[in-house]
Amino acid sequence: MSSLKGAISMIALQKQHIWLTLLLIVFISNFALYNTGLGLSILPDVTAGVVLGSLIDLIVVIPLFFMLYKRKFSIKQAILLAAAGCICARFIIPIHHLQPFIAVTWAGFVVEGAFIVMEVLFVVTLFYYMPKILADVRASALPDIFSFPQAVEKHAPKYPIIQMLCADLLVLYYGFASWKRKEQIGITLHKNSSYIAFQLMMIHAIVIETIGIHWWLHEKSMLLSILLLLINVYSIVFFIADMQAIRLNPIYATNDALYVSLGLMKRATIRFAMIEKIEEEPELLKAKLTKDTIDFIARDFGEAYPQLILKMKEPVEVTFMLGIKKHYRMVAIKADQAQQLRTMILHGMASNKE
Repeated sequence: MSSLKGAISMIALQKQHIWLTLLLIVFISNFALYNTGLGLSILPDVTAGVVLGSLIDLIVVIPLFFMLYKRKFSIKQAILLAAAGCICARFIIPIHHLQPFIAVTWAGFVVEGAFIVMEVLFVVTLFYYMPKILADVRASALPDIFSFPQAVEKHAPKYPIIQMLCADLLVLYYGFASWKRKEQIGITLHKNSSYIAFQLMMIHAIVIETIGIHWWLHEKSMLLSILLLLINVYSIVFFIADMQAIRLNPIYATNDALYVSLGLMKRATIRFAMIEKIEEEPELLKAKLTKDTIDFIARDFGEAYPQLILKMKEPVEVTFMLGIKKHYRMVAIKADQAQQLRTMILHGMASNKE
């Protein structure tokens, strides 16, 4: 039965990749048509029909292939992708070929501009509710990494831009405003690993890359060099904030739930009543984790295996960077105090039997 499910999922994955392949073929062929010698040589003298076909590819076909690849369909997404296709046409198709359809491309800018204005209004709304959000955070006994997103969801509208901004605010808080906080006593995930060393290595590599490449790229393109510098600065702040978050947020437990986070990378609230059983067989723990298993295992220079896997009665929601949420059937955990964690979970399960 499991092999049949695996075969079906493999076929579905292959079909999904077909849409991405078709998307790339359509995009590359349209780009090559107007930006390579071979493409320009086969263009007819009157290009209106060819340009119209390219616009249909960029505004209709490519967005359709993208939605088929992502398996997500919505009117909002279709409109935004079509508008992005209009804007993309301005950069791919030379303006003298595009002239008869120039109004179509401007429509794309109008739609994207309106969307940006709406996103800005949502951000303003978040700051309008910020006093209530901060009051809830101060009143909550949960770690800030859990209480702040919960307060945002409670008071602010539930839009992706707000979730992303919420994640960025956590980065700024742990990167700059958390240094006076003392490390909490509890079950940690990182102390017996090389997680902090990995983060320091990444910061070191980014600093060297910024010094080496920024000056060279500055001579080629000032805009690209500034963009790369901003990305690198944000990356350094993020890795520093991630180290602070994992240091200041050990596993937290209440009467009914376990709050687990691995820095800013991912976090989950695990209800004790939803845990079906604890898997502790050595062979299972050392086997490759399945796709429906989320791991809270700090990176190490050697092989790192979970000490236990929680099999859930219902999928548990896991929040990743930028507020991205996914659901998993099993949760693999490697803690510095494994026995203490096991005892805590067993006690919680016993106290919350349905």
